[in-house]
This record gives sequence, structure tokens and C-alpha cells, in this order.
Amino acid sequence: MTVLEQDREITEVKAASSSGGFLESQKRQDKLLKLLAYFLLILGGLTMVIPFIWMISTSLKPASEIYQGNFFPNAATLNNYRTVLLETPFLRWYLNSFIVATISTVSVVFFDSLIGFVFAKYHFPLKNVMFLLILSTLMIPTEMLLIPWFIMSVNPPVGPAWVNSYWGIAFPGIITAAGAFLMRQFMTGVPDELLDAGRIDGVSEFGLFWRIAMPLTLPAMSALAIFNFLGNWNAYIWPLIVTSDKAMMTLPVGLSFFSNENGADWHLIMTGATLSVVPLMIVFIIFQRQIIRGIALTGVKG
Repeated sequence: MTVLEQDREITEVKAASSSGGFLESQKRQDKLLKLLAYFLLILGGLTMVIPFIWMISTSLKPASEIYQGNFFPNAATLNNYRTVLLETPFLRWYLNSFIVATISTVSVVFFDSLIGFVFAKYHFPLKNVMFLLILSTLMIPTEMLLIPWFIMSVNPPVGPAWVNSYWGIAFPGIITAAGAFLMRQFMTGVPDELLDAGRIDGVSEFGLFWRIAMPLTLPAMSALAIFNFLGNWNAYIWPLIVTSDKAMMTLPVGLSFFSNENGADWHLIMTGATLSVVPLMIVFIIFQRQIIRGIALTGVKG
């Protein structure tokens, strides 16, 4: 073996050793980054879970233990649940919230999908201007609309006043600009060839929407329905303004009656809050995949 060949072999060995060291270093760095990511995720998860556990724990405490500072109850009791369920109109508030959230969600899913279909698949004068006007309503703060909504509720264009009624609570959210925008973006992905084929087969224009477009955009509709239901279930400001009858109040408004100028019954507030999240947990457990998929879809669809 010549000196030149020996030098070449030595160079190759050094290069291989250097490459192996770099790969090992890269693997160690990747492991450290992965561990750091897991640590941050666990920390973030605990930050969100601990208040939830504290809420459930407080709901099991008697009133005498609320201000003692202990995380778990010394003597757990279900008397708080008995008081909330049997001595207050809590179940009526529960029903009111469910009815209002359902009315709003069904309306939003249907009308926003229909609006999105029209703006995505039809051509008519001033279409873009009208769609821009719809989107511009997103820039109006809700607080600015409370007074017009209330005036409309007290003096409706037709019929009796809407105050202390399901319609009065639900009507501001029966159609949303954000939902119309979301569904319009997804309706643009429905192939025009399918709609043309439907027209050839004699399907009506509404039938094209109902039988072709809606099934193809079901993931987006599911996400819209879930987020709208959650938003209406937790709504507070407008139901507080438009209802004065305890029997028509929604759950968030009703829970505020456990707090007054003399103090707050935190054990009852936490009990009511614990019961109020049960439907939300059921919705999340059943539709977990749709929620995650909906978040991903709303983030990447252009």
C-alpha cells in the first residue's frame, strides 16, 4: 500500500468518525428537544387541569372549609349538590341553556352553510361587495350591539316583546358572519362538476345544496356546530340583559345568583360550575375527533 493510499484511508476514517459523531450529537439534541417539549406540554396540561380538579374538590367541601386553604376536602359531602339541584331552579336554567344553544346551533349550521354555498357557487352582481359587508360585521364589538338588540327585543317589528323568551335570548346568534365565512371557504372546494351533474339529473338548486354540498362539507359543519354550541352554552352578557324572570335565565346567569353583596357561596358556585361542564365534557368525548379536525381545518383552509 502506497503512502497516498494510506493517507486516503486515514482521511475516510476521520470523515466517517466525524459524520458518526455529528449524527450522535444530532440525536442527543433531538432527544433533549423532545424532552423539553413533553415537559412544557405536561406543565401546560397541569395548568389547565389543576383548576378543574380544584373546582370539583371545592364542590365537595362544606361551607366551613371553603376558606381554610386545603386543596381537598377534609369531610367530603354531597349536600352542595342536593342544595343546588333541589332548592334552586338549577334544572330549569340547565334546560334553558340547552334549548337556546340548540336553537342557535341548528340555525347557524343551516343558514351559514346556505350562505356559504350561495357565495361560493353562484355569480350575481355585487357578490364580493356583499360578502365584504358581511365580513365587516366581525369588526363591530358585541358591546356596541347590545343596545340595538335590546330595543329590538322590547319593540319587535312583529308580535309581543321578545324579553324573557327563548327567541329573545337566541336571535342575536341565529346567523354568524364567522360561520358564513368558514362555510364559504369550504364550499369552494365542492367540485362544480358534481353540481352540474346534479342539474342534468333534474336536482333543484336547493337539492344541490342539501344532497351534494352539505355531505361533502360535513367536517366543517361539525366543527361549526360544536364551537357554536359551546359559545352559546357559556354566553352570559346578552342573556343577563334580556332576561329578568328567573325561570327564563340560562345557566351562567343563574349561577351569578349564588353571589351577592353579602358575599359569595363558593361551594354552591363550584357545584353549579361542575354540573354545568358535564354536557360540554360529553360533547368533547363524543366529538373529540371532529373538534381536533375542525381546529386543524379552520387553520389551514384558505
